[in-house]
Order: sequence, then structure tokens, then C-alpha cells
Amino acid sequence: MIRALPLLSLIFSLPASPVVAQPATRPLFWPAKTGPTHDGIVPPAEAARVTLEWDGGSGKNIAWRVALEGEGHSTPVIGGDMIWFTAATADGRRQFVYGIDRHSGRIVHHRVVFENAGPEDLGNPVNNYASPSPVLEDNALYVHFGTYGTARIDPATGGKVWERRDINVRHYRGPGSSPVIHGGLLILTFDGIDAQFVTALDKKTGKTVWKTPRTTDYGDLDAEGQPTRGGDMRKAFHTPAVFEICGREVLVSIGSRAAFGYEAATGKELWTLRHDGFNAAIPPLRLGDLLILNTGAERAHTLGVRIDDKMTGDITESHVLWDREKRNASESAPVLVNGILYQTTRGGIVSAVEAKTGRDLWEDRLAGQHLPGPVAIGDKLLFSNDRGQTFVVRASAEKFELLGTNQLAEPITASPAVADGALFIRTKGSLYKIAGPQSPASRP
Repeated sequence: MIRALPLLSLIFSLPASPVVAQPATRPLFWPAKTGPTHDGIVPPAEAARVTLEWDGGSGKNIAWRVALEGEGHSTPVIGGDMIWFTAATADGRRQFVYGIDRHSGRIVHHRVVFENAGPEDLGNPVNNYASPSPVLEDNALYVHFGTYGTARIDPATGGKVWERRDINVRHYRGPGSSPVIHGGLLILTFDGIDAQFVTALDKKTGKTVWKTPRTTDYGDLDAEGQPTRGGDMRKAFHTPAVFEICGREVLVSIGSRAAFGYEAATGKELWTLRHDGFNAAIPPLRLGDLLILNTGAERAHTLGVRIDDKMTGDITESHVLWDREKRNASESAPVLVNGILYQTTRGGIVSAVEAKTGRDLWEDRLAGQHLPGPVAIGDKLLFSNDRGQTFVVRASAEKFELLGTNQLAEPITASPAVADGALFIRTKGSLYKIAGPQSPASRP
């Protein structure tokens, strides 16, 4: 005869189910490509804890390394327990989002966001199909792949909240502009060969709030009235920024042949500044009543532009205070430290420029090709290249001073990120966590 156990005894005899803690989404350590203050500067409390020495060969100060599928230039963003970034297959047919536990390196999410039957060929060896960096809030991750789609992801689950795949241009050389959060808006930049505009979506629903076409006179029409080179001189890869200017929130956005100030809430064009550059990719910076703008690739100029209440209409002749004509950054976003602009060309010519005047202070050269923007850690600057090297340079107005060189095994094309005293570097095929042996950040 089988005797039934009392119900209470049965309940307590069952093994306990494992409880999986929900990953934390706060604090927002590194919510955008250029960090919490959107200028590439590591907060002082964090900077004091970051190690500046590591080596991939010996494993020195390498807390963990995770191998990745696909490729991408997108910089990791970090909030709470999680690191997020995008990737794509080399042919662009699948585009992913990664969510990785920053303590252990465990891959929590690796999901296909978009599939593309016939993506446009990149037409160059530099770009890929996951170049725009995501942006992060404590309750939302926004991933953007240019014309291939934009989505809001729930960082608690990795699930998709909404998506838009109907905002389209021909990038021709691939997408590159990262999204920007402003209040309740997600602002996107589309500078293709066939259409050029800036648009803002309601970040909760994904619905379009405003869309503003560029009013640029590109000056590139042939005898038949068609753009030369198929419109190649009209595209850009720029990520804009919002600044408070004379009591108004202004989106400063640089396209091919012109820069613009737009009212951030409505998209209304406020002012324009003509220039001769194309392929603009460098975010704007601000120093007091001065904007610092970069006009494009190759023969890019760096401009110092006065901020005042007379910024309306065409300000080309009235507001440019200085114009640095040569050896300016083309892809690597400069940093501004104590009034000095530090930048590098793709070919590694690194320079220091007095921001108020545009006066050159010093110039030198670093090895390799440079796509990632440098970050400032206290009075040190980190510059990374396509040889897996990261150079530590002193942020000094007096002279160029190389303090050290660190080595990883693969090219680095994404900018570094910092969280809880640890440095996170994405290479062509891996993600590294770098932390000193005495740092709490080095312990999983």
C-alpha cells in the first residue's frame, strides 16, 4: 500500500528552483559612443581607477576576452551589469545586437535584429554594416543600422519594443551616423547619395515627430542637371549634438558642403554654414561661446565658430573665427581637454590645437591607421589603431609625450568605453575587459 505524504512535507522536500537575478540597468556608465558627457572624457572618479597598461600576449591586466561573431565599428555602451553593441555579417545580410555581462564576459544576448536580402555593396574597404553606435537609457537601448533599420530594445530582456525599416537612403559607402537622444526624441541623421535629411522619432513609439531635408546647394550638377559621381559628394557619416545656445536647444549637424543649426524640438532650420568638405563624420564640440566643427574627410578643415544670439540664416561670413586647413581628423573624433583640442588623422598625425584661437601647439605621428576616437583619462589620452595598439599620450599643451604602448592581437576600430574602473575595448573579433589586479573591476 502506498501512503501519501502530507502536502507540507512534499513541498519542502522538492529541490529549490534556481533564482536568476535580473541584470541591473543602472547606473549608466557609458551611455553613448563618447561617454556620459558626450565628449570622450572619462569622469574623474572613474579615471583614477583605470589601468593604463595591458598586453594581450601575456594576459597582463586582461580580466577576460570574449570572441565575437560578425564585425562592426560600433562602440560598446554600458549600463548596470550589461555591455551592449551591434555587429553584422561581412555581407550585411544579418545584423545583431550583443548584450554581455560586464563582470564575467558571459554573452547574455546575441540576437538578430534585422535580416537583409540584398544589402547595398559598401564600395570601400573601411566601412561595414554595423558602424553606428547604439545609445542607452536605463529602460531602453536604441540600435541603428542606417537605412537597414532602427529599433528600441528592452535592456531587461533583450527583446525588441519597436522597429522602423521605412526610413531609407542609399548610403553608397555604408551607414555611419549614430543616433542621439534628446528628451523624448531619438534623432537620426541620413546623408545618402539620393536623399539627405535629419529626422526625430518619438523614442517610446518609434513614430516620426519631425523630418527636415538638407537645404544644401551641393554645386555638383553636371551639364544634364544630374549630381556628378552619382551623388557621392553628398553623403556624410556625421553624428550631431544638442547644445543650449542663447536659451534654445539647438541640434548642431554637419553634412556634406554645409553645417546646420536646427531647433531640436521641431527640426526647424535656424542657421547654416557653408564649407567645402564632404563625408563629414566628426561630432561637434563646444568650448564656452565657441563651436568646433570638422568639415569632412581627407582635406577636412577644423573651424572655430562664434556662438551668439545673431546665429540666424547664413553665418558663413559672419561667425567663423578661425579655420585650420590641414592635417585634421577624418574619422577619429577629437577630444577637448582644458581648452586644447587633441586629434589624429586616419594616418596617425596627432596634434594639439589651442581651441580658442586655432593655433597649432605641437604635432607628431603615431603608427598605424586610426578610426577610433581617443578618450581622455585624467591627463592621459588613449589612441588606438588598426594594429591592435593603444598609445598612451600625455594631454599637454607644451609637447608631444608618448607614455606607453599597449598591444592586443587584432585591429581596433571602435572607441573604448569605461565602466566601474574597467576599460572595455572591442577589436575586430573580440571584446576585452581590462582592469588592474587591485581593482574590484578585475574580479568577475
